[in-house]
Amino acid sequence: MRYDLVIFDNDGVLVDSEPISNTILAGYLTELGHPTSYEESLRDYMGAAVHRVHDLVMERSGQQLPADFDDTLHARVFAAFERELEPVEGAVDVLEKLVAEGVPYCLASSGSHERIRVGHRKAGLSKWFDDERIFSSQDVGRGKPAPDLFLYAAERMGVEPGRCLVVEDSPLGVRAAVAAGMDVYGFTAMTPGERLADAGATQLFGSMRELADLLV
Repeated sequence: MRYDLVIFDNDGVLVDSEPISNTILAGYLTELGHPTSYEESLRDYMGAAVHRVHDLVMERSGQQLPADFDDTLHARVFAAFERELEPVEGAVDVLEKLVAEGVPYCLASSGSHERIRVGHRKAGLSKWFDDERIFSSQDVGRGKPAPDLFLYAAERMGVEPGRCLVVEDSPLGVRAAVAAGMDVYGFTAMTPGERLADAGATQLFGSMRELADLLV
């Protein structure tokens, strides 16, 4: 099936940010007295907006995170991005192929607009995504696994949900796409394929070269 719109997740799909951000998040939560391993951070928070961190910590400990938690976390993550962030291998090739084939695309991320822009500048992806192609959970108020963000992106791009394909790497993101009535290809680079399949992924792929062959 040829789709009328391809919606990319950002972190872990376009920019290789998940190892960086989850290492920092796990360390910061541990520092605050909420011991969290890197693996636990990936399991619980990968693909989610930061409000999920607050919600789970409150649910598990009955304690609120500090008022400056978000600002401190973002400052640490952004500084690390400036030092280390790279695009996901092959992501640019996929974008080039979509442009050559005339397939519309955009991104829909749980991250803030600032986080997206900081990452794209460092990873060299800014030229592929103008403001009209970037959608954040900030725009809708609820992050994944709620379908709101993907539905909003489709509406703004003028495409019916059933004609959209989402490219995701987290179970939360897959569940959001399924709830939006969209097909979703699950990227298995950091998440076991069975977890993405259990969440409802239409197709699994392990590299951007595979994705390019699937898309056009």
